[in-house]
Amino acid sequence: MRIGILGLGRIGAFHAETLSELDVVDSLVVADPFADAAKAAAERFGAEVADSPEALLSAGVDGLVVAAATDAHPALIRAGVEAGVPVFCEKPVARTMAEGAGVLAAVRGSGVPIQIGYNRRFDAGFTAARAAVRAGELGTLHTVRSTTLDPAPPPAAYVAASGGIFRDCSVHDFDIIRWVTGREVTEVYAAGGNRGADYIAAAGDADTVGAVLTLDDGTLAVVSNSRHNGRGYDVRMELHGFRDSIAVGLDDQLPLRSVEPGVSFPAGTPHDFFMDRFAAAYRAELTAFTEVVAGTRPSPCTIEDALEAGWIAEACTLSLREHRPVSLTEVREG
Repeated sequence: MRIGILGLGRIGAFHAETLSELDVVDSLVVADPFADAAKAAAERFGAEVADSPEALLSAGVDGLVVAAATDAHPALIRAGVEAGVPVFCEKPVARTMAEGAGVLAAVRGSGVPIQIGYNRRFDAGFTAARAAVRAGELGTLHTVRSTTLDPAPPPAAYVAASGGIFRDCSVHDFDIIRWVTGREVTEVYAAGGNRGADYIAAAGDADTVGAVLTLDDGTLAVVSNSRHNGRGYDVRMELHGFRDSIAVGLDDQLPLRSVEPGVSFPAGTPHDFFMDRFAAAYRAELTAFTEVVAGTRPSPCTIEDALEAGWIAEACTLSLREHRPVSLTEVREG
C-alpha cells in the first residue's frame, strides 16, 4: 500500500513514523510547503517527496493523510475525493461549521471514504467502555464525566487561530461522549474563566471551562477542560449507571496525587503529552485507515461524526458567551 501525507509538522511527522512501521504500508509520498520538513521526513522514513498536493495525488497513492494546517483541510479533502483516493484528515474538517457543511455537501455521494482523526475512538479503555455500555453492564446510564486537562497552554499564535477551547480541546470529549454512549446531545450549559496566560484572555478565549450536556435520553454529561494542569496530561472518563460504574484513564500514569493515608496509587510517572498518552490509539487509528483504504471496513469516524462534535462545541461557545443554556437545534438553525 502506498500512502501520501500532506503536512509534516508535529502530528504529520508522527503519522509518517507510525505508517512507516505498518507492514501493510510499502511506501510513503510526502509533501509540505516547507521543503525542509518534507526532506527531513523523506530522509528519516525513506519516503518520496512531492512538490505539491497535485503532484502527490498523481504519484499513485492508495490513500491520503491530511495533517496540514486547518485552513487547508477543505481543499485537500476535496482534492483527494476528486482523485478517487480515500482520505484521512485530522480534525477539524474546516475552521467553521459552514465550511465543514460545505465539504460534506461536496463529497456526499462520491463513494470515496473519508476518516476524520478522533483518536480516542481507538484507545483500549474507551473501546472497553463503549462495549460495556452497549452490553448493558451499567444498567440505565445517568451520569458521564469526561476530562481533558493539558499540562501547559499552547503558544499564543496557536490559541489565536484555534477557534477557542471548546472547538480545539473539548471537542475530543464531545466526540467520545457521543461514541461511547451512542446518544446525541440536545442542550448544553457552559461556564469558563481565565486564571493564567494573559494571551488566552486577550484572544477572547477561556483557559478553564466546564459544560453540562444533556443527552437525548436524559443522561447528564459533565465535561471539564483546562490549559493548566501542572501534574500532567489528564484524560479520563467516568460512566455511572444504576447497576455499575466504570472509568477510563485510571492507570498508574494518572496525573493525580492521592493524599489518602496509605494509598500509593497512582504509582507511575504521570502522562505529560498527548502523543504519549495515546501512542497506541494513534497506531490503531492509522491501522484502521489502511483497512478503509483496502475496502475491508467503512470509515470509523465520518465527516458527519466530526460535524456533530463541532455543533456541540458551537453550542458551548455560545453558552459561555451569553451565560445561558443553548440547544443544539438553535445553533444548527442559527
